[in-house]
Amino acid sequence: MEYKFLKVEKREKIAVVKVSRPDVLNALNTEVLKELEKCIDEMDKNKSIRVLIFTGDGEKAFVAGADISEMSKFSPKDAEEFSELGQRVFNKIERINKITIAAVNGYAFGGGMEFMMACDFALIDEKALIGQPEINLGLIPGFGGSQRLSRIVGEKRALEIIITGRRINADEAVSLGLALKKTENGKVLDEAIKMAEEIVAKPFIAVLKAKKSIKEGLECDLIRGLEIEARNFSLLFDTEDAKEGLSAFINKRMPQFKGR
Repeated sequence: MEYKFLKVEKREKIAVVKVSRPDVLNALNTEVLKELEKCIDEMDKNKSIRVLIFTGDGEKAFVAGADISEMSKFSPKDAEEFSELGQRVFNKIERINKITIAAVNGYAFGGGMEFMMACDFALIDEKALIGQPEINLGLIPGFGGSQRLSRIVGEKRALEIIITGRRINADEAVSLGLALKKTENGKVLDEAIKMAEEIVAKPFIAVLKAKKSIKEGLECDLIRGLEIEARNFSLLFDTEDAKEGLSAFINKRMPQFKGR
């Protein structure tokens, strides 16, 4: 599929998706969000792709935020529909049956930080800056920022970040758990690809069951979460990969996983 504002590169079991509006620092407008949704739906159907890497085109920005020029014309109804669109797209990223990595190569403000938080992992360039600066426009996050941020860093820190609108550097992003690691300037996509290659070598049904157990477990109490884990654990014993992994361990050889 051809896209106007996305560049998609597929390499075996990994796909790299670049948001490409470098003239406006890859800002998200309605058209970009709809393209992202189509891309995610397409990738979800592509069983050969196991890891999606999202990054920004150019050297300055991952996604600098939502498109302010478009937002300035919104009525309250328009704003609600825009918020619901962004939330739906990022929910699909969070729930897709793939592993998702944000390669944060530059500015990730507002919708860019919300995009990053919807991914399973984020790697961040040492010079990148992130934040939720909507308060400086008289607004609050609209693509899930108030909800995901509080779940990652806690209620009080999330409130502080949102109502001050301050910028967060790479070191603090890692210390807060918003990013997994800081990378050398210009190397974040390379590091994300290395991580993706490590993930695709693992038994992928088990990878997805791990993701499912954690995501669903965080939405319920501990007892229900333990039930979810036990169910997913038991289902894996019917897979070829689990049989291969156990046999390989007993016979002291390297397993050959097939994703079945």
